[in-house]
Order: sequence, then C-alpha cells, then structure tokens
Amino acid sequence: MTNEKGFTLIEMLIVLLIISVLLILTIPNITKNNTMIRDKGCEALVLTADAQVQAYFLDNGSYPASLNELVSEGYLKQDTCPDGNSLRYDSASGKVTSPADEPQS
Repeated sequence: MTNEKGFTLIEMLIVLLIISVLLILTIPNITKNNTMIRDKGCEALVLTADAQVQAYFLDNGSYPASLNELVSEGYLKQDTCPDGNSLRYDSASGKVTSPADEPQS
C-alpha cells in the first residue's frame, strides 16, 4: 500500500471543472454560427442548381419546367435548402433563387 498511484478525487473534480468551463464557452459559439452555416449552404445550393439548369439547357435545348425535373433527371440531388425552404425557379429565364433573396414584406 505504500506505492499506490492514481488520481485523487480533488484532481478528478478539477479536470471535470476545466472541461465544463470549456464546454460552456464553446457551445454558444457553435449555436450562434449555425444560422450562418445554413445560409452559406443555401447559397451554395443556389449556385449549383443554377449551373445544373444551364447544363440541362445545353443537353436538351430548353430550360426544365421545374426543379423537380432536374431532381428526377439526376442533375440535382435536392431542391431544398438545409434550413428546409424550397428553392425558387423561373422556368422562363432559367434563374434559380433562394427564399432569402426575396424582398421582405
């Protein structure tokens, strides 16, 4: 019993306190940036969908009737942003926009 090695209860409590403080500092930053990450994901999806509309136009000679047609033909995997909003599409001009691009009323 003279050569017992290990951590005391006080040492373990100090380590848990340090880990708790680090979590308290980092979690609010992660949740604050979550909205920005979703917006950037939607912007990237708009650019991808716009490029795929042009690729469809080059392949078929006309714009698709809807974004669902791009999904069913395999040009896109999804037509909704990471925040759940659907992309807007104008079949006359072939322009794709996000719901955030529309003016607020």
